[in-house]
Amino acid sequence: MLAGGTYPAMMALGMLRPAPTYSFNLTGSGDGKHIIILGGGLAGMTCAYELSKLGYKCTILEARERAGGRCWSIRNGSINTETDKPTTTAKFDDGLYFNAGPSRIPHHHELTMHYCKELGVPIQVYNNVNEGAYYFAEGKGPLSNKKVRAREVHNDTRGYMAEMLAKSMDHGNLDAALTKEDAQKVIEYLMAEGGLDPDKLYKASARRGYAESPGAGDKPGKVSEAHKLADMIHSGLLDPDFYNVAEYTYELQMTMFQAVGGMDMIAKALQSKVATMMKLGAEVTNITNLPEGVRVIYKDALGEHALQGDLCICTLPLPVLSNVNNNFSGDVSRAIDYISYMQTGKIGMQFKRRFWEEDDHIYGGITHTNNDLTQIFYPSYDYLSKKGILIGYYNFNEKAVRTGDLSYADREKLALQKGRLIHPQYDAEFENSFSVSWHKTKHSLGGWAVYSSETRKNQYPVLLKPDKNVYFAGEHLTYLNAWMAGAFESARSVITAVHGRITEQRVSYPVNK
Repeated sequence: MLAGGTYPAMMALGMLRPAPTYSFNLTGSGDGKHIIILGGGLAGMTCAYELSKLGYKCTILEARERAGGRCWSIRNGSINTETDKPTTTAKFDDGLYFNAGPSRIPHHHELTMHYCKELGVPIQVYNNVNEGAYYFAEGKGPLSNKKVRAREVHNDTRGYMAEMLAKSMDHGNLDAALTKEDAQKVIEYLMAEGGLDPDKLYKASARRGYAESPGAGDKPGKVSEAHKLADMIHSGLLDPDFYNVAEYTYELQMTMFQAVGGMDMIAKALQSKVATMMKLGAEVTNITNLPEGVRVIYKDALGEHALQGDLCICTLPLPVLSNVNNNFSGDVSRAIDYISYMQTGKIGMQFKRRFWEEDDHIYGGITHTNNDLTQIFYPSYDYLSKKGILIGYYNFNEKAVRTGDLSYADREKLALQKGRLIHPQYDAEFENSFSVSWHKTKHSLGGWAVYSSETRKNQYPVLLKPDKNVYFAGEHLTYLNAWMAGAFESARSVITAVHGRITEQRVSYPVNK
């Protein structure tokens, strides 16, 4: 049920409360006003979906031959074109896929959950945290170049830290404001949290796993030996590459979800609602504010076309928008150019069998490395089936730049070379791959917006306001960068602003419940 159940089924069993969301009962009619929407990703399609309910005429211009933008699941036949490489086509088995873009829905992203429910997109649990996955640190330490279970590092580190803190408190070296009774309660907590013995010493326990598993009869099991703290430090296992971000970061805390059949099922459901309003293969080349309205020039397979509307909502990623001719103000043009995007890439790798499950007992979750792979993601769907696709690397910044500069074949070679250090089964089981470098992918040119304190303070507010008759929307105009929720929240905010302007109402988003 947890692995494959749909949202309605889980609701019926009382496993989830209904997904609440901000009230969005806007009143008044758009009265046929024409809104041109640039970009057919989640933000653009949501704008068209909601505005059409209010009586607006919408036209979506999408440069790709598919909708969804970065909400994209790679299946057999998927194609991609990068700026410096030829078009490539995925050759996975039917039914297999990996999410090249967003792959996780936090349980507290209420608006994303709301649209899954409203659009009838079934969801299932996504296993983001798996203590049975590995840490792999290349280096010269005692534990370097060995795969170590995450639970071993986590429990050993927690145990040693708790031991040091408990001993320090015993000697009165911490907060003098604590009473003796309070200090004793903290020590007892540390002993439980760190798995300390009565002498406040950390000794290995079953928490970190077994060298010999327990079983029937005279098989009590043998707990594996704890790693020495110095060995973990010298091997790099306490370096930033292995910080326990997945467990502590608010957005990555369980429970997380994914759309059944691929995350772009959300995009496909939205597309079904706005298909008659969308022009695919329509690349925008010019945006002009007029004294009354806006004119957009776009090109498609038939040539160049002009489209005029009352208002425009631009959801294009900013690196793409910066190459579109326009008559925006200087402040807006500067903001578009200054805000940077994440350099990031993924590779999906198909294998003959799910050896990570059969041999390593890994079901979902992430293996972390300090090399250019950065992360290996294991699929959280179709457990125990024959074949599967794992994400062989998911990297960022300099590592993504180095990987993205490689040819498709060399990216695959890198993923196999580094991956087999952790999973030697790669050699016998690998079939094919498909890689996406988002900062090199046409019509995206980046994974998501990344703000510095300076650009968040000075450039971000500029794009929250319209430039005359052009509004801006997308994940880049929220504090939810990289998440689908950012696209949904931004879309609703701009819809509210547009509708308030057209109907001359004073409304704001979120609308009061």
